[in-house]
Amino acid sequence: MQALEALARDARALAQGDIVLSAPETEAARQMQICNACRYCEGFCAVFPAMTRRLEFGKADIHFLANLCHNCGACLHACQYAPPHEFAVNVPKAMAEVRGQTYADYAWPPALGRLYQRNGLTLSVALAAGLALFLLLAVALKGSLWPSDLGGNFYNLFPHNLLVGLFAPVFLFVVFALGMGVTRFWRDVTPATSGAPLSLPATTEATHDALRLKYLDGGHGDGCHNEDDAYTLSRRRYHHLTFYGFLLCFAATSVATLYHYVFGWVAPYELPSLPKLLGVVGGVSLLMGTAGLWRLNRRRHPLHGDLAQKPMDLGFIALLFLTSATGLALWLARGTPALAVMLCLHLGAVMALFATLPYGKFAHGVFRTASLLRFAVEKRQPNPVGLSAD
Repeated sequence: MQALEALARDARALAQGDIVLSAPETEAARQMQICNACRYCEGFCAVFPAMTRRLEFGKADIHFLANLCHNCGACLHACQYAPPHEFAVNVPKAMAEVRGQTYADYAWPPALGRLYQRNGLTLSVALAAGLALFLLLAVALKGSLWPSDLGGNFYNLFPHNLLVGLFAPVFLFVVFALGMGVTRFWRDVTPATSGAPLSLPATTEATHDALRLKYLDGGHGDGCHNEDDAYTLSRRRYHHLTFYGFLLCFAATSVATLYHYVFGWVAPYELPSLPKLLGVVGGVSLLMGTAGLWRLNRRRHPLHGDLAQKPMDLGFIALLFLTSATGLALWLARGTPALAVMLCLHLGAVMALFATLPYGKFAHGVFRTASLLRFAVEKRQPNPVGLSAD
């Protein structure tokens, strides 16, 4: 009966042109009202200073705060109103549920937003395996899966132009889809965050905070929580290894592209060439970071986030791990007959990773960076909530 009444209330609000909050958004707004009265966690992270600038929390405010949250868990462990208190304040969980909704709501094209609910560990690994199998069958039909005449050059198996034709459209679609999603998000949250434009100081500060993962230090520099009350910087360190490992691998591909098209230096490249150095260091860093994040994710306290998103989180970590592991294995096997098999496995993992980027955990970095930018802008404006505020 209550569900029917809620549906009827939402229908009336929509008919009147009002903005209707979803259940996760309503719960996050409720908790923010309680936190705004308490303010014990005001110095923990960017969420709480931004919260104190508001008396009410609309949809755009909740979307902004949810993506500003780094899910470190510090506020949950410090909160006197956390479960089993009747107020049941659990900011990490409430914000995580809203974040998952925003990824789906702002997905482009909108019809693919449902993939966020289906992009689990099994689907991610199955997609990588399916693509690798397809490539293995193509190689088998062409010749042998264990060739000894490739000379350590995978272009003798898959020509350069063929690989560009496979990956370039996927990469361009990923950039466009993520760009469309974050543009819509930015357009919605900008009026709720003072509406002021970006400035150089704000952009510099937000970039610095994003690259350092400042708000994974728990607000006091000792780190955040994982499975217990103990502080740890492990999540921050493993995130750094993963993020910068991914960037180094991307830089290796970018430099190799310049080598090929600008200087006419054709792959394969060997040590100590710049593409190989960047790729090896990035691959090892990515391998270590994802292995650590997998371990922490499996051990994380269930109250620290949205358990429904765990398969999506693990799927993204698994694809990153497979990409780095198969890439390093491909390099080590380049002079052996195993080159063909390792190349197919690596290409399958990379294609699966890029195909799921706009509809998986990767989106959290894009939306969080946008929220950090808006926070850096907003904090430089006069506080609308003061002693003279209504």
